[in-house]
Amino acid sequence: MNYSTQQIRIAILDLYEGHENQGMRCLREIINQWGEANGLDIECNEFDVRRENAVPDLSYDIFISSGGPGSPLDTVDTEWEKQYFNWLQSVEDYNNDSFNSNKKRVFFICHSFQLACRHYGIGNVCKRISTSFGVFPIHPIGDLENEQVFDGLNNPFYVVDSRDYQVIEPDYNAIQAMGASILAIEKNRPHVPYERAIMAVRFNEYFIGTQFHPEADAVGMRMYLLRDDKKENVIKNHGEPKWQSMIEQLQDPEKILYTYSHILPNFLNLAIGEMA
Repeated sequence: MNYSTQQIRIAILDLYEGHENQGMRCLREIINQWGEANGLDIECNEFDVRRENAVPDLSYDIFISSGGPGSPLDTVDTEWEKQYFNWLQSVEDYNNDSFNSNKKRVFFICHSFQLACRHYGIGNVCKRISTSFGVFPIHPIGDLENEQVFDGLNNPFYVVDSRDYQVIEPDYNAIQAMGASILAIEKNRPHVPYERAIMAVRFNEYFIGTQFHPEADAVGMRMYLLRDDKKENVIKNHGEPKWQSMIEQLQDPEKILYTYSHILPNFLNLAIGEMA
């Protein structure tokens, strides 16, 4: 596709609160690669939500809301969260207005996903028994062909997961009432008595999110984990077998490399296709 005559405005809502992370780098690279591959004129701006109470206005075409540190439960009534949910409501109101033909699409990642699930009341957002960290299989719910953002993925597909919190116990009445749908759940663990977490949700026609990190770049993450300080930290917190497993799986072209090249590019293609 080629829409080079039209400028595409993309806003990244940065929820990392200044903490060191790979997510923002990965998002910038995906957007740049996608723009170059499609001959697009892209303006991409970032908004520091938690430190500056900054949110984008509605002049942007596409929004991506990042992961971030800390609890998605402890920020209720903070000023930045009020601003964030006011922004979200403004996007929803814009999309619900039949006079607005070019709808705004939003992708929520990890921490943002948990906030959205809490906001819409579609499940129990709670702390995990232990941190989920590594490369894991994700199981789609239903037919992959029904969700364009998951187009081309395998069943299961593999993701980078890094979180201390989770969304479980879906409220199916709330989900049905808002026209949402669960798209994927975490790996089956029959040896433990815990409910599987919701890993992806389509909140409405224009809002979608994942509890994992679809932006994770296998090559960059592998280099990151090979750094002496990062290797030492992962081994200290998760053990050497976990570190070794991640290094190996990040090199598998059917795992993280594949997810990276599909989910967010599919989301962006869907958004730009509508604009065209």
